[in-house]
Amino acid sequence: MNPVSRSAFPDPNGATAEGLVAYGTDLTPSLLIDAYSHGIFPWFDDDAEPVLWWSPDPRAVMAPADMHISRSLGKRIRSGVFHVTADLAFAEVTAACAEPRASSGGTWITRKMRSAYQQLHDLGLAHSVETWRGNDLVGGLYGVSLGRMFFGESMFSSASDASKVALAHLARQLDFWDFTLIDCQIPTRHLASLGAREVERRSFIELVAANRWYPDRRGRWEFDDVGYRDRV
Repeated sequence: MNPVSRSAFPDPNGATAEGLVAYGTDLTPSLLIDAYSHGIFPWFDDDAEPVLWWSPDPRAVMAPADMHISRSLGKRIRSGVFHVTADLAFAEVTAACAEPRASSGGTWITRKMRSAYQQLHDLGLAHSVETWRGNDLVGGLYGVSLGRMFFGESMFSSASDASKVALAHLARQLDFWDFTLIDCQIPTRHLASLGAREVERRSFIELVAANRWYPDRRGRWEFDDVGYRDRV
């Protein structure tokens, strides 16, 4: 990753109170890489609307080793009812994440968003984690990997704990690879229960700047999780 700090975006420390940094019409792989490299991510409601770029304060982050595995989640992992893969069904995971949620009735993962992240996946920088029950995809997540940070975007679950199982496997693997942080974007009680903590935007941006010195782990990911069920 190029450590040069110049960006097409304004300084995110000057974002609005809600965290809005900029808006525009483009959503390209190069712009996404630029955004994540500076602590910014896109989030908007409709393909017809401008692309909105955000950097909230505070930010939710999780060190991979700090993910909290509850007793019930550990039991679920040890049961072997699920198996977990990486980068086997990226398009299917993003499609499932884009399905309207019962709580909101809509989705922010638009066709434009899915197309842009698919391009990042094709470049080896966006990754998915899939949770399977037999041959059925029942949970998963996707995000962007730059340097030693994973920028989480969304997760879904159609079976109890399926998305948590995906996150647990991801966290364990990232810890093994010496990743420093998982960006969880906006703080919620659910994320806090899994081990996420809040950091000030300014501190997060400093962490992201330091992360630009590390090389990217490009290409298709495979999980080295032999024996993982015995350790949770």
